[in-house]
Amino acid sequence: MVIWDRLLCKVAGDLVRMDDHDQRLLAELRRDGRASLSDLAGRLGVSRATVRARMERMTASGEIVGYTVLTRSDVTAAPVRGLMMIRVEGRNSTKVLARLTGIAAVQAVHSTNGTWSAIAELAAQSLLELDDVINRIRDIEGVMHSETNLLLSTRKTGRR
Repeated sequence: MVIWDRLLCKVAGDLVRMDDHDQRLLAELRRDGRASLSDLAGRLGVSRATVRARMERMTASGEIVGYTVLTRSDVTAAPVRGLMMIRVEGRNSTKVLARLTGIAAVQAVHSTNGTWSAIAELAAQSLLELDDVINRIRDIEGVMHSETNLLLSTRKTGRR
Protein backbone atom coordinates (compact mmCIF):
# COMPACT_ATOMS: atom_id res chain seq x y z
CA MET A 1 0.00 0.00 0.00
CA VAL A 2 1.35 3.42 -0.87
CA ILE A 3 1.25 6.42 1.45
CA TRP A 4 -1.39 8.11 -0.70
CA ASP A 5 -3.83 5.35 0.30
CA ARG A 6 -3.62 6.52 3.95
CA LEU A 7 -5.57 9.62 2.89
CA LEU A 8 -8.54 7.51 1.80
CA CYS A 9 -11.24 5.90 3.88
CA LYS A 10 -13.95 3.47 2.86
CA VAL A 11 -17.61 4.42 3.37
CA ALA A 12 -20.37 2.03 2.26
CA GLY A 13 -17.93 0.31 -0.07
CA ASP A 14 -16.74 3.55 -1.71
CA LEU A 15 -13.33 5.11 -1.15
CA VAL A 16 -13.60 8.67 0.11
CA ARG A 17 -10.61 11.00 0.30
CA MET A 18 -9.78 12.25 3.79
CA ASP A 19 -9.23 15.98 3.61
CA ASP A 20 -7.36 18.43 5.83
CA HIS A 21 -10.40 18.78 8.15
CA ASP A 22 -10.44 14.99 8.72
CA GLN A 23 -6.71 14.95 9.46
CA ARG A 24 -7.02 17.91 11.85
CA LEU A 25 -10.02 16.29 13.57
CA LEU A 26 -8.05 13.07 14.09
CA ALA A 27 -5.14 15.08 15.50
CA GLU A 28 -7.47 16.86 17.95
CA LEU A 29 -9.04 13.54 19.01
CA ARG A 30 -5.58 12.04 19.58
CA ARG A 31 -4.72 15.05 21.74
CA ASP A 32 -8.02 14.96 23.69
CA GLY A 33 -10.36 12.05 23.01
CA ARG A 34 -12.89 13.44 25.52
CA ALA A 35 -13.26 16.84 23.87
CA SER A 36 -16.88 17.82 23.29
CA LEU A 37 -18.25 18.29 19.80
CA SER A 38 -18.52 22.02 20.56
CA ASP A 39 -14.87 22.25 21.61
CA LEU A 40 -13.73 20.30 18.56
CA ALA A 41 -15.87 22.45 16.26
CA GLY A 42 -14.42 25.62 17.78
CA ARG A 43 -10.84 24.42 17.43
CA LEU A 44 -11.42 23.39 13.81
CA GLY A 45 -13.61 26.33 12.78
CA VAL A 46 -16.53 24.15 11.64
CA SER A 47 -20.02 23.38 12.96
CA ARG A 48 -20.83 20.71 15.56
CA ALA A 49 -22.89 18.90 12.91
CA THR A 50 -19.83 18.77 10.64
CA VAL A 51 -17.67 17.33 13.42
CA ARG A 52 -20.32 14.72 14.29
CA ALA A 53 -20.82 13.74 10.63
CA ARG A 54 -17.09 13.39 10.02
CA MET A 55 -16.61 11.33 13.20
CA GLU A 56 -19.51 9.05 12.22
CA ARG A 57 -18.10 8.67 8.68
CA MET A 58 -14.59 7.84 9.95
CA THR A 59 -16.03 5.38 12.49
CA ALA A 60 -18.16 3.69 9.82
CA SER A 61 -15.12 3.45 7.52
CA GLY A 62 -12.97 1.93 10.23
CA GLU A 63 -10.55 4.87 10.33
CA ILE A 64 -11.63 5.47 13.93
CA VAL A 65 -11.80 2.06 15.60
CA GLY A 66 -12.40 3.06 19.20
CA TYR A 67 -11.73 5.31 22.13
CA THR A 68 -9.64 4.66 25.21
CA VAL A 69 -8.89 5.90 28.70
CA LEU A 70 -5.45 6.96 29.89
CA THR A 71 -4.74 6.52 33.58
CA ARG A 72 -2.35 8.57 35.67
CA SER A 73 0.28 5.84 35.37
CA ASP A 74 -0.04 6.00 31.56
CA VAL A 75 0.96 9.66 31.46
CA THR A 76 3.28 9.89 34.46
CA ALA A 77 6.72 9.75 33.01
CA ALA A 78 9.03 7.18 34.49
CA PRO A 79 12.43 8.85 34.50
CA VAL A 80 14.21 5.73 33.19
CA ARG A 81 12.78 4.02 30.13
CA GLY A 82 14.15 1.45 27.74
CA LEU A 83 13.43 -1.00 24.96
CA MET A 84 14.48 -4.58 25.54
CA MET A 85 14.83 -6.85 22.54
CA ILE A 86 14.36 -10.48 23.58
CA ARG A 87 15.21 -13.73 21.79
CA VAL A 88 13.09 -16.65 22.97
CA GLU A 89 14.16 -20.28 22.77
CA GLY A 90 12.08 -22.62 20.63
CA ARG A 91 8.36 -22.65 21.21
CA ASN A 92 8.37 -20.84 24.55
CA SER A 93 7.09 -17.51 23.16
CA THR A 94 3.59 -17.75 24.62
CA LYS A 95 4.88 -18.54 28.12
CA VAL A 96 7.58 -15.87 28.01
CA LEU A 97 5.18 -13.19 26.72
CA ALA A 98 2.69 -14.08 29.45
CA ARG A 99 5.40 -13.74 32.10
CA LEU A 100 6.52 -10.40 30.66
CA THR A 101 3.03 -8.92 30.81
CA GLY A 102 2.90 -9.76 34.51
CA ILE A 103 5.88 -7.53 35.35
CA ALA A 104 4.74 -4.04 36.43
CA ALA A 105 7.73 -2.26 34.86
CA VAL A 106 6.89 -3.75 31.45
CA GLN A 107 4.66 -1.15 29.81
CA ALA A 108 4.06 -3.06 26.56
CA VAL A 109 5.24 -6.21 24.81
CA HIS A 110 5.45 -6.46 21.03
CA SER A 111 5.98 -9.70 19.14
CA THR A 112 8.20 -9.20 16.12
CA ASN A 113 10.05 -11.02 13.37
CA GLY A 114 13.73 -11.28 12.57
CA THR A 115 16.48 -11.74 15.12
CA TRP A 116 14.33 -10.85 18.13
CA SER A 117 11.16 -12.65 19.21
CA ALA A 118 9.77 -9.72 21.20
CA ILE A 119 10.42 -6.14 22.21
CA ALA A 120 9.44 -5.00 25.70
CA GLU A 121 8.95 -1.36 26.66
CA LEU A 122 10.34 -0.87 30.17
CA ALA A 123 9.79 1.97 32.65
CA ALA A 124 11.48 2.37 36.02
CA GLN A 125 12.14 5.01 38.66
CA SER A 126 15.93 4.49 38.65
CA LEU A 127 18.73 2.75 36.80
CA LEU A 128 19.02 0.36 39.73
CA GLU A 129 15.34 -0.59 39.39
CA LEU A 130 15.71 -0.97 35.61
CA ASP A 131 18.73 -3.22 36.14
CA ASP A 132 16.66 -5.38 38.49
CA VAL A 133 13.85 -5.65 35.91
CA ILE A 134 16.32 -6.58 33.15
CA ASN A 135 17.80 -9.32 35.34
CA ARG A 136 14.33 -10.64 36.24
CA ILE A 137 13.45 -10.85 32.54
CA ARG A 138 16.73 -12.57 31.67
CA ASP A 139 15.97 -15.17 34.37
CA ILE A 140 12.64 -16.13 32.74
CA GLU A 141 12.84 -19.69 31.42
CA GLY A 142 13.03 -19.59 27.63
CA VAL A 143 14.77 -16.20 27.32
CA MET A 144 17.96 -16.95 25.37
CA HIS A 145 19.40 -13.51 24.74
CA SER A 146 18.47 -9.87 25.19
CA GLU A 147 19.67 -6.39 24.39
CA THR A 148 18.40 -3.25 26.09
CA ASN A 149 18.57 0.33 24.85
CA LEU A 150 17.78 3.33 27.06
CA LEU A 151 15.34 5.87 25.67
CA LEU A 152 16.94 9.30 26.02
CA SER A 153 14.07 11.47 24.77
CA THR A 154 10.66 11.10 23.14
CA ARG A 155 9.41 13.49 20.47
CA LYS A 156 5.83 12.22 20.20
CA THR A 157 3.84 9.92 22.42
CA GLY A 158 0.96 7.79 21.29
CA ARG A 159 -1.69 5.79 23.02
CA ARG A 160 -0.76 2.53 24.72
